[in-house]
Amino acid sequence: MHGDPRKVVYPTDSYGQFCGQQGTPNANKAILFYFNILQCANPTVLINLQCPTTQLCVSKCPDRFATYIDMQYNYRRNKSYWDYYKQFCKPGFNNPDKPVSQVLRDEDCPSMIVPSRPFLQRCFPDFITRNGTLTVANKTNFKDGHGKVRSVVDLRDAANGITSLLDAKEVGVKIFEDYASSWFWILIGLVISMLVSLIFILLLRFTAGVLFWMVIFGVIVAVGYGIWHCYWEYSTLKGKPDSDITISDIGFQTDFRVYLQLSQTWLIFMISLAVIEAIIIIVLIFLRSRVRIAIALLKEGSKAIGCIMSTLFYPIITFLLLALCIAYWAVTAVFLASSGEAVYKVMSTLPDCKYTNLTCDPETFSQSNVTKLCPGSQCTFAFYGGESLYHRYIFVLQLCNLLVFLWLVNFTIALGQCTLAGAFASYYWALRKPEDIPPCPLASSFGRALRYHTGSLAFGALILSIVQFIRIILEYLDHKLKGAHNAFTRFLLCCLKCCFWCLEHFIKFMNRNAYIMISIYGKNFCASARDAFFLLMRNVMRVAVLDKVTDFLLFLGKLLISGSVGVLAFFFFTRQIPVIQEEVPSLNYYWVPLLTVIFGSYMIAHGFFNVYAMCVDTLFLCFCEDLERNDGSPSKPYYMPPGLHRILNKTDQGGKKPV
Repeated sequence: MHGDPRKVVYPTDSYGQFCGQQGTPNANKAILFYFNILQCANPTVLINLQCPTTQLCVSKCPDRFATYIDMQYNYRRNKSYWDYYKQFCKPGFNNPDKPVSQVLRDEDCPSMIVPSRPFLQRCFPDFITRNGTLTVANKTNFKDGHGKVRSVVDLRDAANGITSLLDAKEVGVKIFEDYASSWFWILIGLVISMLVSLIFILLLRFTAGVLFWMVIFGVIVAVGYGIWHCYWEYSTLKGKPDSDITISDIGFQTDFRVYLQLSQTWLIFMISLAVIEAIIIIVLIFLRSRVRIAIALLKEGSKAIGCIMSTLFYPIITFLLLALCIAYWAVTAVFLASSGEAVYKVMSTLPDCKYTNLTCDPETFSQSNVTKLCPGSQCTFAFYGGESLYHRYIFVLQLCNLLVFLWLVNFTIALGQCTLAGAFASYYWALRKPEDIPPCPLASSFGRALRYHTGSLAFGALILSIVQFIRIILEYLDHKLKGAHNAFTRFLLCCLKCCFWCLEHFIKFMNRNAYIMISIYGKNFCASARDAFFLLMRNVMRVAVLDKVTDFLLFLGKLLISGSVGVLAFFFFTRQIPVIQEEVPSLNYYWVPLLTVIFGSYMIAHGFFNVYAMCVDTLFLCFCEDLERNDGSPSKPYYMPPGLHRILNKTDQGGKKPV
């Protein structure tokens, strides 16, 4: 209704006028100045950096200590004193001969000015710490214009937290400089990570099996060594005095090295590792065929991506759509946050003024009794808002905006999953690969998803969004109840958070597989989710093995790519590569581009591997459907690749034999 983003961007003076807004008298006055910043330490300070003192817009902050009394005394000898001081007085006031008491009473000019610098478009004292002492312009004391000498510590208390924010700003400027000088090399590092991710996925068709078994063998050997080491420590401590004390006897100790001196500790370690070793070996023995199927599907996924390379770049489309969703949410939230009309409140420095913080009308304030009962009080702009029904429910509207945002984000992700699933399904159901793959499978799948499946995708996204919305509300309630001492309430809230966390992850898993079934058969969301659920339940062991094998290999790949690119970036930015040592830019913090490259590499690998994981999941559901629908006869030939034929000992009776 009254949304205006300028209320968020620009500071406002005591009359609600924007500082720095073009087309207004304050166009060249972009900084907010406080008449008496010492009043900001008053308990009546309102939100949004509002203080019970006059605030006006200025073009620059003061650069010296001065008081109005000193200015008036020196003005008689030099007019320049007034020319400088009047820029911090109310607009239109130009009477330096007016008695000081009346000027300060009417707050025509500030009683004092202190050296300041702009921060967040507001003038705050220019604090500098010298030899451990807080100073402003090399001074530790100053005159407050009322005949008192004050300490700069009072200024610090008034501008609470500003010194740390100024330090943070200086660090931020240095970080920005580092980005400005190293962005080209950061971009090169991200391109390298993209190429390595692509090569890694394409090589998985040759290395998936070898990589998996090498890692499994390494885990078995490492656990076996751990068992031997625990036994050696246990046998060494067995004969020593005081090593036979049990853990329960010594109780809880903050120094965990105490437990390593007990033989019982190493016995527990040895038994635990032995159980883990036995479980790994038993699982590999009894699930070896399913592990082979999982590895074969991983290899086939790499082949499918090699045939449909455009799928690797679909995450760019998802990123752009998500950026639009975030922009829509942010703009809507800003307009809601800035809605409302100007609210003025009585501000007084008198502690016993009963009108303090009550709403007022600036046009009729001078005729009211408030100025008589509370001398020096003002009707000052406080914030934008209102008392109407609409304004009371701004928070509810923000929650609705959040729900819409979650819905849009989940719909965008669902659209991407359905599009990729349709493209990879067209690969699997091609009898002769790659000859029978339809042209432009990704574009065709994207068009089908938008034309026929928008409702199903939106419904699935809505279910997930509602659960995520409830989780956010629970987190908000948990934050509000941090100081509560009601143990039952905290326990109930913790249980609800745990349950909805599990529900969210289950719905994500089911939605993902439902979108795959939608892309294959074109049924609605509920029917596809039901079919996917029962199909997965009939192949639950294969699902478990494939899921863990895929997660393990992809996690290993993400660490390998981000770690290798990170090591290369570390040697580069620390000038340890002699060949290109002269090309390294000078940096304030070398870890700024380094962490950016590592995080960016991980996100790029995550984007590529998400496509690969979607490919494997789609091929798996198609494989399960292929086994149930077909029998290898001429009328119902298998569509599975030859590698799966050999693993399952299936022979296509229609003449398609494993090779």
